[in-house]
Amino acid sequence: MSSPVHRVSLGDPWSMRMNPDIAIERQTPSFDVERLTNILDRGAQNTALRRKVESIIHSEPAFNLQNSQFMTQNEYEAAIHNRFHLQKLAQRLGWQEDGCELKYAHRAISGDIGLGVHSVFIKALRSLGSEEQIAKWYPLCKTFQIITTYAQTELGHGTYLQGLETEATYDPATQEFVIHSPTMTATKWWPGDLGRTATHTLLLAQLICSGARQGMHAFIVPIRSLQDHSPLPGITVGDIGPKMGLNSIDNGFLCLHHVRVPRENMLCRFAEVLPDGTYMRHGTMQSNYLGMLVTRVSLLLTGIIPILQKACVISLRYSVIRHQSRLRPSDPEAKILDHQTQQQKLLPQLALSYAFHFLAVSILEFFQHSYDAIRNKDFTLLPELHALSTGGKAMISDFCTEGAEQCRRACGGHGYSKMSGLPTLVTQVVASCTYEGENTVLYLQVARFLAKNYLQAQVSSTKRKSLPQSVAYLAMPDQNRCPAQLAVDFLRPELYVTAWAHVASRLIKDAAHRVQTLIQSGADQHEAWNQTTVIQLQAAKAHCYYITVKNFKEAVEKLDHDPAIQKVLKRLCDLSALHGILTNSGDFLHDGYLSGAQADMVRTAYLDLLRLIRKDAILLTDAFDFTDQSLNSALGCYDGNVYERLFHWAQKSPANTQKNPVYEKYIQPLLQSWRSKL
Repeated sequence: MSSPVHRVSLGDPWSMRMNPDIAIERQTPSFDVERLTNILDRGAQNTALRRKVESIIHSEPAFNLQNSQFMTQNEYEAAIHNRFHLQKLAQRLGWQEDGCELKYAHRAISGDIGLGVHSVFIKALRSLGSEEQIAKWYPLCKTFQIITTYAQTELGHGTYLQGLETEATYDPATQEFVIHSPTMTATKWWPGDLGRTATHTLLLAQLICSGARQGMHAFIVPIRSLQDHSPLPGITVGDIGPKMGLNSIDNGFLCLHHVRVPRENMLCRFAEVLPDGTYMRHGTMQSNYLGMLVTRVSLLLTGIIPILQKACVISLRYSVIRHQSRLRPSDPEAKILDHQTQQQKLLPQLALSYAFHFLAVSILEFFQHSYDAIRNKDFTLLPELHALSTGGKAMISDFCTEGAEQCRRACGGHGYSKMSGLPTLVTQVVASCTYEGENTVLYLQVARFLAKNYLQAQVSSTKRKSLPQSVAYLAMPDQNRCPAQLAVDFLRPELYVTAWAHVASRLIKDAAHRVQTLIQSGADQHEAWNQTTVIQLQAAKAHCYYITVKNFKEAVEKLDHDPAIQKVLKRLCDLSALHGILTNSGDFLHDGYLSGAQADMVRTAYLDLLRLIRKDAILLTDAFDFTDQSLNSALGCYDGNVYERLFHWAQKSPANTQKNPVYEKYIQPLLQSWRSKL
């Protein structure tokens, strides 16, 4: 196995002295950690390249993390500083905008990196723009001759794109679009990099041409002068103010007062307006959402899942250093990870972080398989890709948010310290539940896809169109009862995958039947849908969990050439499946699919897995291969020297190195006022 020196990068005096409590966890590995890292990186060559990039980043003085927990510098300025120096480094080394090097550099830098929405603009441009538009605008973006953002959300509307109020009215006399915010609630609100930075935006607006509304389309709109950065005529733009977190991002507002842009500024891969105002559609209405879809897919592996992975690394490493209470009166205090309750808090999060990694890789591969076809106007796979990406984003961001907070709480008081790194992770990931689509709305989009395919599955097999692969189970014969007789039966992947398929199928069927019942009772289709959205949501969530479990099972089966790794990952697959069953046991007991006795068997199997996985927990977090600098956590460093690092970092706080200005202003007079009465 390779040396772990590359992971230890903070340069603390203790970094080369391993805490014995964590050293013993790595003493007798049951699998090759390096090989598992290669699998997660999708190839040893990617691991090598990532580590090379990390080494470059960590050696750059511009990215020095010293005293970062007490940084008094403006967070926005610090993020722009990181972007500026990263861009200079990338230019010097020839790193490409869409290359692996920049992706790995983002992972290596613990601090925030500004201008993140610039890449969202580029993805949308490539997805929705014609080849001529890409040729014009991409070089300007690539070289930062312009700085861009993506303006979709408005003060009054977000995920519901059909409700957007901003208008783009075509004027055939000048061959221009007149972009206008007709109401206060039409003000663009929340776009990142808009408040103080961007010079151009990709703006989503309702197209009006030849007197007819044609729905939402994307327009490139200049908003600030390239000479002095002042707002252009007709533009009112600014920052929306402090937020719960991510204050390094200048989320902004944008009001447009009859701003004119050339006809060529409407992205026209799937629709265009001819000079005389004739509207031509080259795709479906849904094809205009492709830019958002691309961003969602990329976010899973780079922006959301790594947060849960980091939280698991930090909390599990801390849990083998922290000792508390005795398991027996005669024993010394135990590692808190040896307490079953701590295992129950953290190990399901570890299992899910692996499950979501393999799910996101699967979605990415499906996206790569279908993207070029969609851009070439073959929309056959678009509905399934949309359902997979929206459902994946909703579920993964929900569970990663809950999991990161669980990890923070599992570290007790130290988890509340910013020096643990966990509060920053929690405030970062919680935003993912609303950006790029509010999760409830996304789940309900999945539910519509499921309802449509359930009805198709009811058509006779001779007349039925083939169902998308992800919902093929809706046409499969269903078991009425789980056949398990022993707890060990629940460690058979085909058994728990079938159980999840049954529950998802039943909930989808129940939702469809309730809609039909309401319609037969006199409700129209829209009202019937609204009256069943709670169960539709429940069905969508069950479907997404089924997809996760099934995908993890299939990923593990492919590792038969690595039996030791396959064994440990199968345990994580088992745990993630059974954790979901126990958490949602009512759904499995509801129709008698599971009996009460079988639910007890699930619990028995689940608790046995905790004990087994606990032995490999630290090695499983090591396989994520985050450097100490990337984690930036006093609790989560590779060497396990938690208390030394906490104490040392605290000494560097300005509160301990600078004179207290409050003393002379308030504390001294307060003390003297009481002293005069004594």
